[in-house]
Amino acid sequence: MANSTSASLKLTVQTTGENSGTWGAFTNSNLLVLEQAIGGYAGIALNATTGATLTFSNGVVSNGKNQVIKLTGTITTNVNVIIPNSIEKTYIVENATSGAHTVTVKTTSGSGFTFGTTEKTRAIVYSDGTNVVEVINNTQNLLDLADVANTNGNFIVGDGSNLVVESGATARDSIGLGITNDVEFNDGKLDSLGIGTAASGTTGEIRATNDITAFFSSDVALKENIVNIPNPLESLKKLNGVLFDWKKDYIDGRGGEDGYFVRKKDVGVIAQEVEKVLPEAVAQRSDGVKAVKYDRLTCLLIEAVKKLNDKVDTLTKEKK
Repeated sequence: MANSTSASLKLTVQTTGENSGTWGAFTNSNLLVLEQAIGGYAGIALNATTGATLTFSNGVVSNGKNQVIKLTGTITTNVNVIIPNSIEKTYIVENATSGAHTVTVKTTSGSGFTFGTTEKTRAIVYSDGTNVVEVINNTQNLLDLADVANTNGNFIVGDGSNLVVESGATARDSIGLGITNDVEFNDGKLDSLGIGTAASGTTGEIRATNDITAFFSSDVALKENIVNIPNPLESLKKLNGVLFDWKKDYIDGRGGEDGYFVRKKDVGVIAQEVEKVLPEAVAQRSDGVKAVKYDRLTCLLIEAVKKLNDKVDTLTKEKK
């Protein structure tokens, strides 16, 4: 009695007592076919004008049973890669051919999936035994995640429907987030960030169109060598609150005046003056420009107000 075979992978199906003495050989062949179907790889060199036909023999390994198929060779016309009729199977297909021609994966009787003339890419395709269709759109973007270089040349983003690889002029070191739900971002680095607005592209800058709530660690358990700021009134008198205009180069470097985030006329203090009396409130950036931690000035104001209060108390007592 001839052995029967399974529908999809054409495995040898044995009945009780069949193939006495050779049962192990059939079982081993079945295991090799399963290995092909799960993780097998086949490189298929296409004929320049006729393409290729994958084989699918009963009970033994065949190139058409592999999970991954890589198509190679130089083609001089549009060609077909023929897979077996009446076999339901999913393939991962890489088109690594050269030549400006299409490659279509199909059965002899149905429609197929076509790699375009400029699409030397990968795709996951499914055959229902007659027709071959692509399983996932934009598969190239998904499979090439590992190939995206850590440069300004590529960035994976979502366009609302698909994953998209931005490259060249459209790639950027900054990212604007337009989201309606909570997002958690761990251990990442952005050059600049826009919340509710576009990122500026200025390294280290965050722009937000609404309030930002932040808390700074200040527990006494974390501190030592605690002393009050000395001579706060004298230090405060050396600072000036000033109105000023930002220079054109600075404004242009931040994307130009917009009347919201970037304004020509502004108000503040001078970093060099602050540095002389409270250096802890001043930081120097990598480009040599000094910046003021304005929240740190609150500590100086607290101590200055206390000193003024002491003076008021003293004067009040003297009048009595």
